[in-house]
Amino acid sequence: MAKQIEGVYENIIACATKEFLNKGYADASLRTIATEAHTTTGSIYTRFGDKEGLFEAIVGKHYDKIIEMYKAAQDEFASLPEESQPDNMASISGNCMYDGLLYCYDNLDVFKLILLKSEGTKFSHMIDEMVEIEAEATHKYLNVLKRLGKPSPKIDTKLEHMIITGMFNTYFELIIHEMPIEDAKLYLKEMREFYTAAVSYTHLRAHETLSDLV
Repeated sequence: MAKQIEGVYENIIACATKEFLNKGYADASLRTIATEAHTTTGSIYTRFGDKEGLFEAIVGKHYDKIIEMYKAAQDEFASLPEESQPDNMASISGNCMYDGLLYCYDNLDVFKLILLKSEGTKFSHMIDEMVEIEAEATHKYLNVLKRLGKPSPKIDTKLEHMIITGMFNTYFELIIHEMPIEDAKLYLKEMREFYTAAVSYTHLRAHETLSDLV
């Protein structure tokens, strides 16, 4: 096996990141990347297999990390005693989104690649994956509310999907627009308050409807 020259891997990654950001995955050229990295396309194939392998080398671990962070927060919440869940939902969810925001800002170019430039790869569905995780967790939480005898509003699944998707799209717009981090923190706080208020209002209306029926 031929010995790989030190620094070439890192140089390819840097040049590929620039090319993918400029042109997107589909239009990015391995030939251009090789030229900018002062190497050959053969060198890229040897190290990364193909263009998707190169893209994955840039974004893969960060994609996995943000999904794992979100799943871990859902698991933490689900592990709480059911009677404690209503009082802890906002804090656990809020902390997760705050930590996720900081992680995205620490890896801004990577997440701009995932959010804007990944069409044609398995990484283009990150928001969809997070929406599905959130929807499943929401269904479980609504069942908890029922068992606790608390208002558990019934919502059409299509509307639910739109609301959750809207929340994540709003969240990731902070990264897409590269807002100053302090502004992003403030907007995240306001976004959380908005969605929490909306959920609280839905629960209140459900409770009033139940009271009217008694």
